[in-house]
Amino acid sequence: MDNLSGLGNCGAGMTSVFGRYSSDDVRALIDQYPLGWILPANGPASAGCMLPLLGEYAPDGSLVSLLGHMSRRNTLVAPLSADPQATILFSGPQGYVSPAHAGMRDWGPTWNYAQLAVECVIELQPELTEEAITRLVEIMEPEGQDSWRACELGSRYDAMRESIIGFRASVETVSGRFKLAQDEQPEVLGSILANHPDAALVEWMRRMNKGRV
Repeated sequence: MDNLSGLGNCGAGMTSVFGRYSSDDVRALIDQYPLGWILPANGPASAGCMLPLLGEYAPDGSLVSLLGHMSRRNTLVAPLSADPQATILFSGPQGYVSPAHAGMRDWGPTWNYAQLAVECVIELQPELTEEAITRLVEIMEPEGQDSWRACELGSRYDAMRESIIGFRASVETVSGRFKLAQDEQPEVLGSILANHPDAALVEWMRRMNKGRV
């Protein structure tokens, strides 16, 4: 195979194998890499902003919405107020894969990665602000001896909260590409898994190659 194609383009010829993923894979990527790049449909690219987001799911596990919050002075506020349509991009594990990892000198290097594009409608909702802040903190600071909570800010919290607005992004479509060595021969895949130094990337390659390793 021509792995060099993975260095410079999306490898359209491999869409079928790299486009096979489940709702569980979508959820795991957002849970592990929650920083999404929000791009408003109505506005310049410079209005886009990266924000941590929490996935919300239907009983069947499919992504139905994303919860977040932002400063009322964020560059997203004006374009989303005019037009709530937006695209949110998530980038998961990614990294260069060398012929040394594959154990073959005549094997072309490539770049493995996972990505999601979520088309959605974002509603800015002040009544969501408290929930969005609380839920994010509780996930980032699991219950324990050193867990921080917003109430520790004391009287400052109320003033800070007034400068923030919560929002929910209702999901219309989700499209993903999980280019994680699914097209490699078993012996090459095994060598990459054994030799690649990025533990997170290896974990995701194992995830997307269940039954092959």
